[in-house]
Amino acid sequence: MNHTNRNTALFTILTIGMGCLFMVNLSLGSVSIPLKEVFNSLTGGVTSKETWDYIIVNYRLPKAIAAILVGMGLSVSGLLMQTLFRNPLAGPYVLGLSSGASLGVAAVILGAAFLPQSLTAIMLSSYGIVLASSLGSFLVLMAVLAVSYRLRDTMAILIVGLMFGSLTSAIVGTLTYFSTAEQLQKFTFWSLGNLGNLSWTSIGILLVCVLIGLILSLFSIKPLNALLLGENYARSLGLNYKRTRLIIIFATSVLAGSITAFAGPIAFIGLAVPHIAKLVFQTSNHTILFWSTLLFGASIMLICDSISQVPGGDITLPINAVTSVFGAPIVIWLLVRKRKMIG
Repeated sequence: MNHTNRNTALFTILTIGMGCLFMVNLSLGSVSIPLKEVFNSLTGGVTSKETWDYIIVNYRLPKAIAAILVGMGLSVSGLLMQTLFRNPLAGPYVLGLSSGASLGVAAVILGAAFLPQSLTAIMLSSYGIVLASSLGSFLVLMAVLAVSYRLRDTMAILIVGLMFGSLTSAIVGTLTYFSTAEQLQKFTFWSLGNLGNLSWTSIGILLVCVLIGLILSLFSIKPLNALLLGENYARSLGLNYKRTRLIIIFATSVLAGSITAFAGPIAFIGLAVPHIAKLVFQTSNHTILFWSTLLFGASIMLICDSISQVPGGDITLPINAVTSVFGAPIVIWLLVRKRKMIG
C-alpha cells in the first residue's frame, strides 16, 4: 500500500472512529441510554423516555461538543508549539497562558475577600470565572507578544514564557497560603478541569474562538513545513519569520486561552497527541499532521470524557486525572516501540 492510500485509509478509520466515540460518549453516564435512543434524539425522532431526550440535549451533547473542541484546539496548539520551538516537550501552555489563566481565577476565587461585596457575587459566577481566566491569559499573551516582537531568538521566547509561568505560580501560591479551605476547594476543582458545566452560549463562544485559532493554524501550515529545517532555511525561502512567529503564537494563545477559560487547564492532550499523530502517520508534513492531530485530539478527549463518567456509577472523575493516566502510558509505549523499530 502506497503512502497516499495508507493515509486515506487512516483518515477514514479516524473519522468513523470519532463519530462512533461521539455516539458512545452520549450514551454513557450515570444513566445508560441505548445507542438507538441517542440516534433518535439527535435526528429529531421520538425517544422511549422524555427524560433521556432532556439529558442528551441539555447535558451530554454540550459536554461531548466541548470535548471535541478542547481535544482539537489543544492538540493543534501543541503541534504549533513543538514545531516553532523545535522541542518535543513543548505544549500549548509553554507560553505561560495556563499560569496566566490560573492567576486570574485565583485572584477572583482566593482573593474574593479583598473584592467589594457587590462584585464578589458577579465574579464568582461561572461567567465571572471565565472572564477572569480570559483576562489572565490575555495579559500574559500581550506580555509574550511584546517580548517576542523585540527578541530575534525563538528559544528566548520559550524561556520568557516559562519565567512568566513561574512568576504567576508564585503569586497564586501566595494567594493560596492566605485562603480559606472553601476557597482552596473551589480553586482546586477549577484546576482539575471540567467539561460538564458549559451552557450552549458558552459552547458557541468557545466554538468561535477555536475556529479562529484553527483557521490561523491552517494558514501557518506552509511556514511550519519550512521551519522544520530551521529558521535560516525558512528565511532563505522568503518567509517573513517574525510575522509567522507572531501568527503562530497568537493562534496558540487563542486556542489554549479560550479552552482554559471555559474548561480549565487540561493536561497531556496538547503535549502527547502531536507525537501520536506523527508516529501513526509516519510523516512530518504539517498538511497531514494538522488534520490527523485534529481527529486524534477529538477522539482521545471523547475517550477520556467517557472514562471520567465511570459508566453506570454516580461519580465523575476529574478530566485532568483521566487524560494523564490514560495518555502517559500510551505515549511511553509508542516512543519505546518507535525506538525498537529504529534499533
